[in-house]
Amino acid sequence: MTESNTQEGLSRRDQILQALAHMLESSPGKTITTARLAKAVGVSEAALYRHFPSKAKMFEGLIEFIEETLFSRVSRILQEESRAVAQCEAVLTLLLHFAERNPGMCRILIGDALAGEVERLRSRVAQVFDRLETQIKQILREAELREGLRTEMTATQTANLLLSVAEGRINQFVRSEFKRNPTQDWDAQWRVLTQAIFK
Repeated sequence: MTESNTQEGLSRRDQILQALAHMLESSPGKTITTARLAKAVGVSEAALYRHFPSKAKMFEGLIEFIEETLFSRVSRILQEESRAVAQCEAVLTLLLHFAERNPGMCRILIGDALAGEVERLRSRVAQVFDRLETQIKQILREAELREGLRTEMTATQTANLLLSVAEGRINQFVRSEFKRNPTQDWDAQWRVLTQAIFK
């Protein structure tokens, strides 16, 4: 395959994923068929399958985008910010901003778009949240050693609570059909959370 053909292939693949993400945003509650997706991209169903062997693989492509985007930025946060409370805030705010900018992806994050899809996809999304929770727990454990920062509950319980709040806001965003932004009032709520959580 020539370089130009490779570029063309990548471009079409990205177009398919972008169309799928847009349909997830613009058609809440509707099942997305490959026929509808092919029409949105302007290609035949056969052309879709040349780039993705199944609809599950298309969803997997979007989940990969979510993972790469979130975790590359989490790594940057940990490098650039030294204080634990600020790290926790930045990780959760990153998740909420990502959700707000990518409404279609939120339907994948909460599992709504994956109903009826293969179990592997739901497990992979669960792992995204597990990794975020583990990262927050690690931040809190290191903070106790480095900063003497203590939490009212264990690091495990605290990390779970913080991520649950963020997940709840993403759920509200989807339930409101993307009208109630996940970052709305977040700064004020974060201040209250930190006062309650940290000793």
